[in-house]
Amino acid sequence: MCTRRRPGFTLVELLVVIAIIGVLIGLLLPAVQNVRAAAARASCANNLKQIALATINFHDSEGAFPPARIAERPADPGPFGSGPLTAPGEHPTWFVRILPYLEQQAAYGLWDLTQTYASNPVEARQYVVKAYLCPARRGPDNAITPPTLGPPIHLPCGCTFAGWPVAGGASADYAGNHGDLSPGSSGLPTDFYWGGYGTGVIISSRSTWVNGSPRGWIDKVRMSDVTDGASNTALAGEMHVPRGKLASVPDNGPCYDGTRFYNEARVGGPGVPLSRGPDDDVFGMGLYAFGSWHPGGVCQFAFADGRVAGVRPEISTLVLERLLNRADGQVIPDY
Repeated sequence: MCTRRRPGFTLVELLVVIAIIGVLIGLLLPAVQNVRAAAARASCANNLKQIALATINFHDSEGAFPPARIAERPADPGPFGSGPLTAPGEHPTWFVRILPYLEQQAAYGLWDLTQTYASNPVEARQYVVKAYLCPARRGPDNAITPPTLGPPIHLPCGCTFAGWPVAGGASADYAGNHGDLSPGSSGLPTDFYWGGYGTGVIISSRSTWVNGSPRGWIDKVRMSDVTDGASNTALAGEMHVPRGKLASVPDNGPCYDGTRFYNEARVGGPGVPLSRGPDDDVFGMGLYAFGSWHPGGVCQFAFADGRVAGVRPEISTLVLERLLNRADGQVIPDY
């Protein structure tokens, strides 16, 4: 009796097919990863564009760029005219002030800028703005810094920050351009992070006080002060955050909390290069630095005219300094 063979694969044929599929997946996976990385970078650039336009609109409405934070100089009288503030910078940052220009009026309505950051309601402090987050790093579900006790910090520049209680709140992946280190960074009352000494566009400022509460800011940066040109001067950029330190104090504290300069602003130039990626400690100056998690470490900046451009981490620190200083009068070469 004749039997007919049933069609099917032999074991060898099946193994060959599996091998071919594996090779195809190996070829396609890098392409898929590259597409995802490109999409994340484009979305990040769009976030910076939104932040830049909101900040420029704030300038047009208020007559000046928003202050990075309120920070009295240690030698200046405090709000009661009897000495320096006991906790300079503890009021809300520029990230709060531009909320209405990001179509976040409801979130802005939760804030009272005359009160300290910690005195504002939890729902305000923990409000996550998607435009403040780079999709190459995280989503909104990983953007809340928990309440904690910040550790004391000693930086190579000689700066020392004592430990302090952190109320917790939403963090961000972007920072205002505070400028370079030319005013100094050695623990003096004239250091760059005190009111009015920043050389960038979003700088710390002293405040005018009424009944012990800030009602305005003194050290105003206007577009006319950006004498190097709006297209040549950075407004904001991606802040360096080490891998594994997202929403963690001190590396990525609450962006609305002005108690520490590096929560909402960064600097660059000689002594503080761009980060080369999330595993770079930037010579111990990572808390001050700009940097990204994009392939190749390309760091994106929004400029004072609203444009967005990527900057390679290999850029000369002298050229970086010129991009961040609003009025140094130096020619900026191709970068």
